[in-house]
Amino acid sequence: MKTFTEGKFDTVVIGAGHAGCEAALASARLGLKTAVLTLNLDSIAFMACNPSIGGTAKGHLVREIDALGGEMGINADKTTLQMRILNEGKGEAVQCLRCQCDKNAYHREMKKTLENTRNLHILQGECKKILVKDGGVCGVETTYGGILECRAAILATGVYLNAETVTGEFRQKMGPSGFAPANELTKNLIELGFSVRRFKTGTPARLDGRTVDFGKCLKQSGENGVPAFSFLNGAANSSCECFVTYTNAQTHSLILDNLDRSPLYNGDITSAGPRYCPSIETKVVRFADKERHQIFLEPEGADTNEIYVQGMSSSMPHDVQKEMYRSVEGLENCEFMRYAYAIEYDCIDTLDVYPTLEFKKIARLYTAGQINGTSGYEEAAAQGLIAGINAAFRLTGKPPFILGRDEAYIGVLIDDLVTKGTEEPYRMMTSRAEYALALRHDTADFRLTPKIEGTPLLTKERKEKFAEKCKSYAHIVEILNSRADHNLAAEFGEKHGITGKMHGLSYADLIRRGAKLRDVIAHFGILAGEDETVLKTAETSVKYEGYLSKSRAQIERAKKLEEKKLPEDIDYSKIGGLRLEAREKLQRVRPVTLGQAGRISGVNPADVTVLMVYLATK
Repeated sequence: MKTFTEGKFDTVVIGAGHAGCEAALASARLGLKTAVLTLNLDSIAFMACNPSIGGTAKGHLVREIDALGGEMGINADKTTLQMRILNEGKGEAVQCLRCQCDKNAYHREMKKTLENTRNLHILQGECKKILVKDGGVCGVETTYGGILECRAAILATGVYLNAETVTGEFRQKMGPSGFAPANELTKNLIELGFSVRRFKTGTPARLDGRTVDFGKCLKQSGENGVPAFSFLNGAANSSCECFVTYTNAQTHSLILDNLDRSPLYNGDITSAGPRYCPSIETKVVRFADKERHQIFLEPEGADTNEIYVQGMSSSMPHDVQKEMYRSVEGLENCEFMRYAYAIEYDCIDTLDVYPTLEFKKIARLYTAGQINGTSGYEEAAAQGLIAGINAAFRLTGKPPFILGRDEAYIGVLIDDLVTKGTEEPYRMMTSRAEYALALRHDTADFRLTPKIEGTPLLTKERKEKFAEKCKSYAHIVEILNSRADHNLAAEFGEKHGITGKMHGLSYADLIRRGAKLRDVIAHFGILAGEDETVLKTAETSVKYEGYLSKSRAQIERAKKLEEKKLPEDIDYSKIGGLRLEAREKLQRVRPVTLGQAGRISGVNPADVTVLMVYLATK
C-alpha cells in the first residue's frame, strides 16, 4: 500500500478513550502539537460499561486528576445526574465521591473539549504500526497508509486490541458496544518487544426502563450540596434516582443449571478477568452460601430509557440471560435493549514500562490505560494524564514527572503496575495505599496542584482559586490552634460530654477529644462564613494530627530509599549475595531506585541490604 504524510506532530496519541483523552489534552495544553488517532470519533470518552465516575479509591483518582489540571472531574461535573459521598459512616480516609453521569452527554462534552483545544488535531483511523528510528519513535502508520510523523507516541488502545466479544456459544471480533476492534497493531507491538497477554472484562445488560417495576425496588437518592469532583466547581446536585434490587434462589438456580453454557465455565474463556468486579455467574459459584446479591439499576442518561444493571455482568447466552434477569424482583417483565457480554482483548506486561510509563525498549513510546492491564475509567485517565505530561516533558527537556506512593493514589497505581505487574485487570482500592490517611480525596489539590506550578496546566482560574483556598485553610487552622476561653470551654465540655481538664485547651484540642467542629463554631462564635469544604478538611487534619505526624515520619524514612538511584546498566546477575529469585526479579523489572527494588515481589529486606552495600562500593 502506498503511504502518504498525514502531518508532522510532536506527540501522537493512539486511542481516545479516557486515557487517550487525558494524554492528548495534557500534551496539547503543555504546548506540543498533538494528534489523537481514534478508531471512531463516536467512541471518544465512551463509557463502555457503567456510566459513572468515582467510587471507592476511584474518586480519589478523579480528584487527583483534577488537581493536576486534567479533565475527567470537570467533564463528570458537567454531566452529573446523581452525586453521592460514599463511606460517610467510615473513616475520612476512605470517603469519596461517586456520580452517575449522562453517558451520551459525557462523550459529547469531552469530544467538544478535544475539538476546541489548541494544538490538538483529531483523526479517525486505525493504527497499524509504530515507526521507530535509532531506537526511538519517529511516527505512526495507519491501516490506510497515512503516516503521522512524531517525536513521541502514547498507546492508549483500551480494550480494542484484537477484541472479541463472547456471549454463550457465540464469539465475534468486535470492540465494546458494537464498535470495531483494532486488529493490526498487536503483531507490531510484539515485534517491538512488548510482552502481550490476554485479559477479559464484561458488562451487564441494558434494559428498557419503561418495563422495570421500580416500585418493587429500593430507591437510592443522590445528595444535593455535596462537593463537585473538580476543585474549580462548587457543590454538585442530583436530578435522578437509582434503585436497588437483589438476586434470589431462582436466579442462582438458573445460573447453576446453565453453567455448561457459560464461556467462563465451559473452557471457552481462559483469559484473566477482574477479581473485584466478577460476573454474576462467578459470584454465585464463588459465594455459594450467599442467598442474594445486590443489583443496582442506574439510568444511562437523561435522553434515554436505557437502564444499566450494575452487579449482573454476564456472558451467558441470550436466552439464559432473559430468564435470569426476569427472575429478579422488579425485572419480571423487563425488555432487553442490549444484552450482556464478555470481552477479551490484548494488553501488555507493565514490567516492561518505566514509572514515567515510557516503554523500556523504545524511547519516547508511552502506554496508558487498559493496555497496561488496568480496569476502570479512572485508572485509565490517571495514567493518560501522567503519560501525556511525561511525553511533553521529555520532548521539552524537563525532568520526569513521577508521583510517589506517599503523594498520590496515582503514584500507588503506577508504582504497583511497573514494580509488581499484574496478572489480572488491576483495580485501584484504598487498601493498596499504605498512606491512605495522608491521601484523602479532599486534600488532592493541596498535595498536587503545586506540582504543576509554572505550567499551562495551572490555569489562571485554578491558580486564583487554589491560592484563595490555601489562605482560607491557613486562617482556619490558625484559629483552631488558638486557645479557647476557659469558661466557655468548661460549658462546652459539660454540654457535649467532653471530659478532662479544660484549662488552656485550643479548639483543635476539643476536636481531638471528640468534639464536632460545627458544635465548636456554634458555641464559641468562631469561623463564621468560612467555606464548608475547607472547614471539613481542616477539621479532619487537626483531628488526626497525631496519626498524620507518624505517617510523615514513615514517609521520610521511606524517602531515603527512594533517593538512592540504581544505575541503569547494573547487572544483577553478577552481584554476590543476592538470592537467585531476587536476581531474576531485579533483572526483569530493572528498578529505578532502591525503594522500588524493595517493593518487588520476591525481593526481601536482606536483598535490599546487599544492594545498599553494592552501591556504597561504587
